[in-house]
Amino acid sequence: MSNPALGERSLKSFSFDSNLEGGHVMSINGTIIKTCFLGLFLALTFAYTWYLQLTGFADKVAILRTVGTIGGFVLALFICFGPKNRFLAITTPLYAMCEGLFLGSYSALANQYFPGVVSQAALGTIIAFFGMFILYKSKIVKCTDTFKMVIINSTFAIFVIYLLQFILGFFHITIPGIFSNSIVGIVFSIVVVAVASFNLILDFDFIEKFAGRIENHFEWYGGFALMVTIVWIYINMLTLLMKIQSRNS
Repeated sequence: MSNPALGERSLKSFSFDSNLEGGHVMSINGTIIKTCFLGLFLALTFAYTWYLQLTGFADKVAILRTVGTIGGFVLALFICFGPKNRFLAITTPLYAMCEGLFLGSYSALANQYFPGVVSQAALGTIIAFFGMFILYKSKIVKCTDTFKMVIINSTFAIFVIYLLQFILGFFHITIPGIFSNSIVGIVFSIVVVAVASFNLILDFDFIEKFAGRIENHFEWYGGFALMVTIVWIYINMLTLLMKIQSRNS
């Protein structure tokens, strides 16, 4: 599996209409604007839970973090596998706000233990995004079938590792090395960040492929696909930097 928003089951409900008028068709510029709106929604709830965490409202933050985690997961499943209609303009902003609730509290905690790590992770995520965009637009990295297969298989392998660790956690067992701050753990995190970043190439290809072919409310879906990948990059970038800093402390 790669970005769940771009799976075959998720995309098969897309319909094409060659008779769409210009103002009602998905465009790249429109998708960029929608992505910026989703980023704003995420930033607002991120800032709110960050503020609550730093001002001592830990109990309230824990509730909001749970709401954000469960709500974001449920909404992501609905957006990916539910009907692709005009409700995307409602469900995708709600997803972004749920992600903000989780990321804000998680980031505030991380920054308390490792000051400055959040700003470094945010900068790293921005660099990864624009770096992948330049590689894609310049055709240095082409989204060929082989490239897609490598990234999809790599992403699936990472998913299996995390799922296995989740199951083993019930028996208080940890997969040796990869989740620690050891060299093996740092290398694993670097690989995950790299795979997550290359998933952006798949996102850009998806947006370019569907632009001009489907209704404009799918711009929200394109923004959602980008948001899923960006959040994944940020979380793993943050994890990588915390592992590095913990070795130096």
